[in-house]
Parts: sequence; C-alpha cells; structure tokens
Amino acid sequence: MTLTVSVTVERWLVAGSFIISRGAKEHVDVIFCEISDGAFTGRAEATPIYYEGETAQECADEIRRFAAEYPALTHAILLQKMTRGAARNALDCALWDLDCQKSNSALWQLTGLPQPAPTLSAFTISLGRPELMETQARQAAAEGFALLKLKLSGENDQERVAAVHRGAPDARLIVDANESWNDIDIAAEAARLEQYSVELIEQPVSAGRDHLLAGIRSPIPLCADESCHTSADVERIAPFYDAVNIKLDKAGGLTEAIAIARAAQAADMKIMVGCMLSTSLGIQPAFALAQLAKWVDLDGPWLLAKDRDDGFRLESGRILPADSPV
Repeated sequence: MTLTVSVTVERWLVAGSFIISRGAKEHVDVIFCEISDGAFTGRAEATPIYYEGETAQECADEIRRFAAEYPALTHAILLQKMTRGAARNALDCALWDLDCQKSNSALWQLTGLPQPAPTLSAFTISLGRPELMETQARQAAAEGFALLKLKLSGENDQERVAAVHRGAPDARLIVDANESWNDIDIAAEAARLEQYSVELIEQPVSAGRDHLLAGIRSPIPLCADESCHTSADVERIAPFYDAVNIKLDKAGGLTEAIAIARAAQAADMKIMVGCMLSTSLGIQPAFALAQLAKWVDLDGPWLLAKDRDDGFRLESGRILPADSPV
C-alpha cells in the first residue's frame, strides 16, 4: 500500500538552558512526521543526534527522499534500507502509531511489551557550578523527583555529586560522565562517589575506547550510552558494561530499540531507557519500552519551556499518560 508521508521541523524552547560537557542548548529542533494511508494518520517526533552531526533539516530531507523512493513503507524496509538515526526513528514510530490506529490496538499490545504503568523517571541536573547544581537538586526533590541524573565533565565531579547529594539527600543518583573519564582511575572515582547514593555511571569513556574498562572492578554499575546504538553492538560492549541506555533516536526507531532490549536481556545486562530533548510525542514510544527498564530517563518534555497540549503528566516524579486516571 502506498503511504503519504509529510514532515516538518519544529523548534521548542528549553526552560532556561540545558548544559552538558559538550555545551549549552537553549532550544531543540525536532522532526514532526506524519504517515497516512488515506483513512488513518500516524504521528511521531524525533530529535537529531547533534553529537553525530545530524540536523533537523537534513533529517527532514532524508525522510522526504526515502519516502519518495519507498512509498510502500514497512518496518522491515526501514531496517533494511535506511541507516539508523533520527530520520528512521521518526518514520518507524509514525508507522507504529499508524499500525495502532488501523488495528485499534495499544502500542504495547502490538509490540509484545508489558502494559504501561506510571513510571518513575530521572530528572536531569545540568552541568554547572556545584552550588547551582545543589540548588537545582533541592528544587527537583521538592517537586517530587526521587531519581536525579547529573551531567558531569571529568573535572571536579566529586564536588558536583556531593553538592547534589546535599541538595537532595534522599534522592537516588545517576551520573553521566559523557565520555569524559578516559584519563582517570575509574574504579577509584566510582569508589569516591559510592557514598553519595550513586547507583549508575553512564558512559565513563569515549565511544570506541571501551577497552579502557577491561578488568575494572567498579563498585557502581557502568552503563553504555554512546557506545551502543543497535542490537549488533550489544555483544561487543557486554564485557565492559553492566547496563545499556537505549534511546530511540540513536537506535533509529522503536523496532530496533526493542531488539537492543532483547539482546541486552540475553546478555544479562540491565536496561535504561533515555531520550533526547523532546516533547511528549517523542517519548511516547519510549515510554512503552521503558516498562522493561530498571532506570528510566524520559524527562525531555519537562526540560522544555512548554510541552504539547496532549502530553504526558508528571506527578511526584512519575510519568503518567495525559488520559491516565491514576
């Protein structure tokens, strides 16, 4: 069946600024994609992977070219013919939304995932001066967030983690090193952070340098992010990491993201489900996948100045669909 594909670029402002070791963002450009069969229309959103050089306009152009070449789109065609990334994510998730409408079924039912329940999400504390991060942590705790994720840079990290712990002493913590610990003693650094309720360390070394983790006995589990994009990566990284952070934009869609999750489970790795900056439309399919995860980091919509009108709700750090009675 020939499908009609439309795509636009939308700009959403960030609440304040979002700062990590690679720089600050004051807005995010996302791809809004629709796929129609004439009777039903599936919608999806994807965020370009900026650290891999993707831009929203280039992703939108890629979607238009691909849809013109393959008008009878299927999930299998996307996996076989399109490279991973935000463009494929937008098409794959729009197809899943179309599938749901055509079959009058929920996404979890079509994909074989668990029925979604209100889910605790981490809230991200941007990289900054320790006293500023402490203030952000205190505010997040007051708003009900019990799981915080800290962006680190490889410099003065213990001071930053200690400050966040002071601001939110009862919160569980995830630290994201963003590939910045290549030249430090990772086991010793992890031992120093253990006292602050840190329970996961994301991507301590640069992607491609995962061998630096060989033989390291960290008291805190290590999680691959930039080092794992598709299910084919899991076997390679499994000797070095305890967990994997799955993001649909990295994977190039929900279909491949589910494959990563199944491969991680088979390798006895724990699962984290994360996101880029996005609106609720962007995290909707990720929320379905998050039911398999030990850690969930889907706070993208709450880092924006405004979300879509029909977006998720947030109550005491838990994500609830907009129509949830809970």
